[in-house]
Amino acid sequence: MTSPYERLFVRKMPNCLADLVNEGSDNGVPDPDNVGEALALMRSQEVPESKVHLTYTWINPCDEPVLWVKEHVHDYDEVLIWHGNDPENPDDLGAEIYFDIEGIRHTVTTSGSVYLPAGTRHCPLGFTRVDRPFRFSALSLSPNYGSDEHAPKP
Repeated sequence: MTSPYERLFVRKMPNCLADLVNEGSDNGVPDPDNVGEALALMRSQEVPESKVHLTYTWINPCDEPVLWVKEHVHDYDEVLIWHGNDPENPDDLGAEIYFDIEGIRHTVTTSGSVYLPAGTRHCPLGFTRVDRPFRFSALSLSPNYGSDEHAPKP
């Protein structure tokens, strides 16, 4: 018997690069060589009842600074999450991220996250250096990803 809840699972993360309207060469930001495939952990396209859009990406080593995401704002809350891959030292990101909030630059070298209330202008986001791969996720408290320049995709 199949569970009536099977429809709520994402068992194969699809590529969701087309959702990410503030990244990539189509949006004026060259595709960085060190950024892996954008995968959807949860979104309304796979789970229509979902009220969130959650992505997952591996960030690979680089020696030179890399710009990844251009400045933008959402009409929903968002949480950005980054975490290293060393189980002996989970706080060590193994990288240095730069990230602006309302034009103020922040530097991150530890695993963690940031909460961005709706209407908060944020980014650019990039990497000063990446010594070893780490995971990056964006949790949009909306079923679809969108920003001030781009309407959410249904």
